[in-house]
Amino acid sequence: MNFKKDIVNLSPPRFLLVIFVIFILLGTILLKLPFATAGQISILDSLFTAASAMTVTGLIVVDTGSAFTIFGQLVILMLIQIGGLGIMTIAVLIFLMAGRKIGFKERLIVTQALNQTSVGGVVALVKKLFLFSIILESIAFLLLSFRWIPEMGMKEGLYASLFHAVSAFNNAGFSIWANSLSGYVTDPIVNIVISFLFIVGGLGFTVIFDLWKKKDIKQLSLHTKLMVVGTFFINILSLFVIFVLEYDNPGSLGGFTVFEKLQASYFQAVTPRTAGFNTIDIGSLNESTLFFILLLMFIGAGSASTGGGIKLTTFLALIFAVFAFLKQKEEVIIYRRAIMYSTIVRSLAIAIIGLFFVIIGIFILNITEDAPFIMVVFETVSAFGTVGLSMGLTGELTAVGKIVIILIMLIGKVGPLTLAFSFANPVKANIRYPKEDLLTG
Repeated sequence: MNFKKDIVNLSPPRFLLVIFVIFILLGTILLKLPFATAGQISILDSLFTAASAMTVTGLIVVDTGSAFTIFGQLVILMLIQIGGLGIMTIAVLIFLMAGRKIGFKERLIVTQALNQTSVGGVVALVKKLFLFSIILESIAFLLLSFRWIPEMGMKEGLYASLFHAVSAFNNAGFSIWANSLSGYVTDPIVNIVISFLFIVGGLGFTVIFDLWKKKDIKQLSLHTKLMVVGTFFINILSLFVIFVLEYDNPGSLGGFTVFEKLQASYFQAVTPRTAGFNTIDIGSLNESTLFFILLLMFIGAGSASTGGGIKLTTFLALIFAVFAFLKQKEEVIIYRRAIMYSTIVRSLAIAIIGLFFVIIGIFILNITEDAPFIMVVFETVSAFGTVGLSMGLTGELTAVGKIVIILIMLIGKVGPLTLAFSFANPVKANIRYPKEDLLTG
């Protein structure tokens, strides 16, 4: 049995899934090394941390800053960068530097990994993606350094800036501080730089390059228009909802001035879209706010982005399809463009499969974990959306609970449809059957 040949001959969805698992296991081994941790941590905790970093989620069972040494933290940072940019992106870059030709099989896998619809131009996209990521992370690193070097000193300030710049751009939500960014809830520099990073990362690379390339708004792709407009409105709505719901809550915004409340509301409004950082205590939020954040986490970021969830365009496609049905229109029209029937079906499949895995996860955790139902639901959806926000349940998970969350994080990162294709054996039938109506509703 030729293991290498078997791996190469896998379908793109299966190949991506296998490579993801291999990197998670490699990260687990590195994090289990004696000089990677400040003390003893279990192999399951190492696996959980590696999976969380590789899927750029940010859920933690041990404190990153105190449980891991600088080496261990750099391993986590490496996994975040690989997971955020994509395994195949890194592989293509290595191939290019080694002077190797990128074949059709590799291009097809990159297309699958970056959620592209065409094989053409993926290598050029990978080059731009890498360059853009490095430039943006470097600028953010410098800006954060100006803020943190005076406070922490040169060495600690530079390291904190590097770690959080990479973590934020890749929507990972990992922090070297136990309370995440709660110490900077009213700090404008930290709030603006960190949120800008994960908003840009969450928009998706194809959107950024489309905006950069095309000067006229009319020339922008439908995907770009939906992502930009949808992100703007959902962020404004989220800011308003959180500001209103938490205005008098002493555990969150109650003790701040109006301007500080707006600042804290803004950060907490944009972070559920897979970023995972928090400046206020999530466990202290009202249940109505938590429920709203649950919806945001399930929707997630954009396709070909560093984030997870079912994706914003998937959600919008379904919303427009519902309106088209209610108006008895035969086609779904968005910005004078008719959406293909296959796109609507794919969006529905992604949402249903994603919801299925979330429900299964909630069901199992509700049995294994001694925690309120809202905490179980929140933790599961956070894992699926690769968000990383937690009400405090992660550190108290049982062994079974940790394994369930690991699987949910992996599903959320590779995508429910990719996972379904990994195990499905598509059969093209040439037989057509007679149509018949079905009573619904």
